Amino acid sequence: MIKKINSEDIRLGMYVHDLNCGWMDHGFLRRQFLVKSQSGIDQIRRAGIRELYIDTEKGTDFSSAPSEAEVISDLEAGMIRATEQDSGHTGPTTLADERIQAKRIHNEALRVVSGLMEDARLGQQIDLERAQPVIGEMVGSIFRNPNALMGLARIRHMDRYTFEHSVNVSVLMVSFARSLELEQPLIEEIGIGALLHDIGKIKVPQEILNKPGRLSEDEFAIMRGHVVHSRDTLAAVPGIPAAALAVAAEHHERFDGSGYPDGKGGDGISLYGKMAAIVDVYDAITSDRVYHKGMEPHQALRKLLEWSRHHFDPRLVQQFIRCVGIYPVGALVMLQSGRLGVVMENGREGLKQPLVRVVMDSRQRRYLAVEDVDLSRLPKGSNEEIKGAESPDRWGIDCEEILQLPCRSRVPA
Repeated sequence: MIKKINSEDIRLGMYVHDLNCGWMDHGFLRRQFLVKSQSGIDQIRRAGIRELYIDTEKGTDFSSAPSEAEVISDLEAGMIRATEQDSGHTGPTTLADERIQAKRIHNEALRVVSGLMEDARLGQQIDLERAQPVIGEMVGSIFRNPNALMGLARIRHMDRYTFEHSVNVSVLMVSFARSLELEQPLIEEIGIGALLHDIGKIKVPQEILNKPGRLSEDEFAIMRGHVVHSRDTLAAVPGIPAAALAVAAEHHERFDGSGYPDGKGGDGISLYGKMAAIVDVYDAITSDRVYHKGMEPHQALRKLLEWSRHHFDPRLVQQFIRCVGIYPVGALVMLQSGRLGVVMENGREGLKQPLVRVVMDSRQRRYLAVEDVDLSRLPKGSNEEIKGAESPDRWGIDCEEILQLPCRSRVPA
């Protein structure tokens, strides 16, 4: 049985099933191993790992520990509670109308960030004026309809991860800041910081940055150094906003003080750094890399909520869940009717009632004519609702491909 324990309860002979943290938060070469020495236990605790999962069939048991199933059930209930008070926020523009603008803005943001990273690689100073126009457009698009850019953030290409991650974090941070009702000029400053938060990675050797496997301890230390490089590079830019600098400098700090580079914790981390820590991890763990398969969006949100016991500001994690939706854009969901669909847009009446693009009948395992079903506009007497998230791999559904299909008329469920 898989159980969850506190790191203080690790004993020799236990079998670690999952270290329960993002890959950049530890330097272990393996996630699963038998605990054979006290030095191994000490290494786990030094890494800031506060909770982890053990396999009691392969190692020593801990009788009072909850099972993985019990943990997941509690987290699912917590996610529902986090979204109960939210009525949904989509903006005044329809998804169909905003998609064209969003695609142009997304492509421009990719071009800008790749150009600025190249400038930094060549030792040239970052020109903020190149980033400001596209961030301004990004903020405008998020205010009109955040789902258009959020949908594009789900479309990934492994060979350009660094650029896409920077743009995706910027999109998510802008939407997050909007949900916190921050002033628009401040939101733009946060967006600039997010777009450039990983610019220090140009100092990391490519063989480490793109290594198809776990990093050694020395390589891990070099990778961690990208945060200091980002902070120093942006600090030298005339007129860099304080909020933008905080995003870059603090996105790997952790609420319990276990992060880096400065080991800040609690209120020692700025609001913008706390937000960036959440968003950076969310985008990273939902992305496919050469060394790991990305989590599905709903699962990633569940992990963020779990980690908010120690590593993230709990209130901000709950707000982020409300921002992206309990079933984020791009998530595959099972409906009460047995139909499967991809979430296209958060609902106008609530986060549990999004617009879903229905594509398959799960009971007969056959594809259906694609149609968009607005769960917030159900006909009287309909009992259609989301039962839960599903794995696209299990059903052979390419959610990214579904997201890129033309918008269709909304039909009753």
